[in-house]
Amino acid sequence: MKKTPVGDLSDLKTLFAALSEATRLRLLSLMAEGEICVCFFVDILDQPQPTISRHLAYLRKAGLVADRRDGKWIHYRITPPADPICRQLLDETLSAIAGEELIERDRKALRTACCSPRAA
Repeated sequence: MKKTPVGDLSDLKTLFAALSEATRLRLLSLMAEGEICVCFFVDILDQPQPTISRHLAYLRKAGLVADRRDGKWIHYRITPPADPICRQLLDETLSAIAGEELIERDRKALRTACCSPRAA
């Protein structure tokens, strides 16, 4: 059996599954510029905290994000895949969606959110 250039096909399957849902793409796009507190995801995406947490857990299990606790708040950041092909696919996906209207609206909301790390 010929080995794929990626570590194995399960890496690609996991990556594509993680990138196959719009909310997860929106979360990743918000983290593209750095670490974000979960409270901003709930506010900007206007979805219940359990929904946001479920998507973040999926991304964490896929190895695409990491978290850190700061008191009662949890902050998330992208952790690029170790596999160079998976990393490139993630980068290309984020680049491809960057100009989408909804993605731009999310990013603008983050920049103008009270106490946002990106507030201008």
